[in-house]
Amino acid sequence: MLEDGTIFEGIGFGYPTEIAGEVVFNTGMVGYTETLTDPSYRGQILCMTYPLVGNYGVPSFDVKDEYGLPKFFESDGIQARALLIHDLSDVASHWSAVKTLDQWLYEEKIPGIYGIDTRELTKKLRVYGVMMGAVIVSDKGPVNDLKLKKMASGAKYEGLNFMPEVSTAEPKEYGDKGKDCIAVLDTGVKYSIIRNIMRTGYRVVRLPWNAAYDQVMSFNPKGVVISNGPGDPKVCMPTIKTAAKLIKMSTPTLGICLGNQILALAGGADTYKLKFGHRGQNKPCIDLRNNLSYVTSQNHGYGIDPKSLDGTGFHVWFANADDDTVEGIEHSSKPVIAVQFHPEASPGPYDCMFVFDRFKEIIGRGKITDGVKPAKPKAKKQKKKVVKIAKR
Repeated sequence: MLEDGTIFEGIGFGYPTEIAGEVVFNTGMVGYTETLTDPSYRGQILCMTYPLVGNYGVPSFDVKDEYGLPKFFESDGIQARALLIHDLSDVASHWSAVKTLDQWLYEEKIPGIYGIDTRELTKKLRVYGVMMGAVIVSDKGPVNDLKLKKMASGAKYEGLNFMPEVSTAEPKEYGDKGKDCIAVLDTGVKYSIIRNIMRTGYRVVRLPWNAAYDQVMSFNPKGVVISNGPGDPKVCMPTIKTAAKLIKMSTPTLGICLGNQILALAGGADTYKLKFGHRGQNKPCIDLRNNLSYVTSQNHGYGIDPKSLDGTGFHVWFANADDDTVEGIEHSSKPVIAVQFHPEASPGPYDCMFVFDRFKEIIGRGKITDGVKPAKPKAKKQKKKVVKIAKR
């Protein structure tokens, strides 16, 4: 049930339980294992718009990549509170599959519902914006609508701090200790971010979200990455404070997703909640330095107010081709860049891996490597349509 009273009744799968959270939708056709384990979905009920989910099953967490990280997952477990889909495949056919989606959700104690009209739900969220909602999967008789309504109306997402749930509690190191270090402020970091930092030749020190500037610099990092993560960036005050010091001290810094918003706030800009956010794998973003368009993977519900960037030293690096929202910023004089999308996700294309390579170049030079002024998006000329009406 949504907070406006709309009910979607379907067939339960996964773990029979009850949960409340913010209801959001993702337009990706594949990648449900990566999506469900993305810490950015903490506190949310996820609706997949692609009708068939689960057909290739779930691989094993024991399969590691060359860096010793789980190859097919973005964290150590499912982060979303519940899963809403149209058609559940009870047959898993893939060489890497060791269990079905249903079995995986049951093991992780996550409820799911299938057989609902996910198109109707998605259209409602697009028209009215994301809403709070409640899910009850019961194996003990009918569901109580009054209980659902009470759960949905009492649920909260905005203003909550999910950092203690998704961040590391103590420093963790990855990679060869003989290599230079990149510090990651973990506000819900995905394994793919750690993987791609290591790909560029560094080891990684993963630090708690509230690590102070002095703690970060005690590891003598060549640069700092502020990661993706869930919730409102304004609740991450310790991270914002550390980010402000990183900017002031000209420490090479890369922000990704939530990190993009945190850097903007640290520089004096403002953020706001989007109507229904960007969650999918084919979001077009334009590099304003050269007007090239990239296909990106995204998962966020907040954005940067472009007008608030005036006077901060930041200017827009990437813009969303669909709604012109800010998809990346870079500082005019400091070695600080950030992107709103997930350059590490590569849901097919590897277009945006260059973000990590550019960050490595900035570390090497200690400044922004591209002096090209950002181009202004060209206004599209509308062709006049001539409509001829034939008389009978």
